[in-house]
Amino acid sequence: MTRITAKFEKLKSESRKAFIPYITAGDPDLAATESLLLALADAGADVIELGVPFSDPMADGPVIQRASERALKNPVGVADILPVVERVRERSDVPILLFTYFNPLMQFGGENLGEELKRAGVDGVLVTDLIPEEAGDFVAGMRRAELDTVFLVAPTSTDERIKLIAEHSSGFIYVVARTGVTGVRDNISVEVRELVGRVRRYSNLPVAVGFGISTPEHVRDVWSYADGAAVGSRLVLEIENNLNSPELIEKVARLARELKQA
Repeated sequence: MTRITAKFEKLKSESRKAFIPYITAGDPDLAATESLLLALADAGADVIELGVPFSDPMADGPVIQRASERALKNPVGVADILPVVERVRERSDVPILLFTYFNPLMQFGGENLGEELKRAGVDGVLVTDLIPEEAGDFVAGMRRAELDTVFLVAPTSTDERIKLIAEHSSGFIYVVARTGVTGVRDNISVEVRELVGRVRRYSNLPVAVGFGISTPEHVRDVWSYADGAAVGSRLVLEIENNLNSPELIEKVARLARELKQA
């Protein structure tokens, strides 16, 4: 049982829902990333999505695109991120999901990729541009390393495709609350609730909703029908707004607590 699966089972037994924050590794630097991971865990994060910066983040909106640009100026890659996860593991058992595109993983490792990620303390991988039709070998490698593979379900996904995604997923399934890219938004479409219901017809895995979740009200609404709420752009924007502040870590943690307390 992975840490992700164990966390969702514990939450279910306590009739609670998951709060899943996202940050981009290396934004504004790796030392801050390490501190942010620990601060988010202390603030009540149930699972943390750790984004791998990429030069062509086509699924991400402008806020996370700028975060990737800041991180890549250092530069930061998978090989730089894993030691950070290792150090965090010495102080926290918070589940960490690597949120990435396929290219950075290809650049980093080959057949032993899963073992390298597992050794560092990563619990699962979400590869935004890896389609399930082409993911068989990758999923098999992650399974051998006892890592979860999380796939995205979009509002445009057919029932046939949802079934295929469910077959390749473990840990949880990530439902995208909007077509297009990530970003802060004012409201969440009522169709998302129906999409979560469709996913549940094909899988018993927990379902989390993300892309556009940015307020405590959004989190509360998502928790009323899904198992977890993922918040990315709003937290990354808080980092961007406080890049030069000595209180950066504290301000991001405070926002995370406000969202969690929904």
